[in-house]
This record gives sequence, C-alpha cells and structure tokens, in this order.
Amino acid sequence: MFYTWLPFMLFAFVASITPGPTNILILSSSQRFGVMATLPAVVSACVAASLIVLISGAGAGEALSHYPLVRTGMSWAGVLWLSWMSWQLFRAPATALEGEAQRPFSVRAAAMLQLINPKTWMMALAVVSLFAPHGTHPLREIAVMALLFLIISQLCLTVWAFGGRVVNKIFRTPASLVWFQRAMALCLLLSAWAGMLI
Repeated sequence: MFYTWLPFMLFAFVASITPGPTNILILSSSQRFGVMATLPAVVSACVAASLIVLISGAGAGEALSHYPLVRTGMSWAGVLWLSWMSWQLFRAPATALEGEAQRPFSVRAAAMLQLINPKTWMMALAVVSLFAPHGTHPLREIAVMALLFLIISQLCLTVWAFGGRVVNKIFRTPASLVWFQRAMALCLLLSAWAGMLI
C-alpha cells in the first residue's frame, strides 16, 4: 500500500520543500523571532494548505478549472498582497530586526496566505489532475492525500523554520541581517510573480 502513495508523497515533498512565499516568510520569521515563536505559523500554514488539497479534491478544484477568471483573480490578489509584504520586509530597518515592535508571522496570516498563495493553488490543482482517486472511495483517498500532505509539509516547513537559526549564525551583525532580510524580500517578490509569469 505504501508504494501506491509514494508518487504523491514525493510530489508533496517537492511542493513543500521548494522555496515559495510561505517558506520564505517562515524562514524570515524564525530568523527574527526564533523557531518556537514561528512554529504555530508553520502548523497553521500546513493545516490550511492541506484543507485546500482536501477541498480541491472534493470538487472545488474541478470547479475552479471551469472558471479561469475566478482563478486568475485570486492569483492576482495573492500576488499584490505578497508584493506588499515583500516591500514591508525589504524596508524593515535594523532596529526592527532586534526590537519587539513587530511580531512573528502569525497563525492567522499563515493560514490566510494559503488562500491567496498562487503556489498553494497550483499545487492543489496539480494534485487533482495528477493524483485524482479512481477507486470506489474517492473522498477517503482524498482525505488520506490531505493527511499525508499535512505530515510532509509540516516536516518541510519545520526545516525552513530551523533555517532561521543557521541564518543567525552566519549573519551576525545588524547590517548583514538587514541585507539578508532584503534578499528574502526580493525572493518573496520573485516567487510571488513567478507563478503569474510562468
């Protein structure tokens, strides 16, 4: 039974571990506020993405494929919001990196990001088109897929969260942290627009 799920599990791993808006924001949050403060956002993002997989597999993905205008509108809203977030990240001064004025990536923001994240929806639609269940219990199979995706994405995003510790060991001065922050902001901007331009 395990080998029948292996292609989907590999897909879920690649979709979760590769850089995207959520991964970049998790890394930036853990670098600034620590892993423990960022883990709630990791859980929230993974649960939301898994629910999108479940909802897409249960029929919403098929409906979205028939209404490309709705899908495009959602993607543009996501790109504009992520562009604004990347600007906020880019212009954060060195004092904000060390102070307590800002908070870590929140549970609510992490979940809401999945709703407008083009990468999440492209992944969910790919799940429906590539791995749509053909058995006698399709909803049960979709539920298993969503659960597997939750577990795999949780592990992958946790790796990104621990990456924040590595960043703090490499970039030790406020100036170097600001440059890292700006690099992450540009990566966030590129990852947001890449989904629209490809």
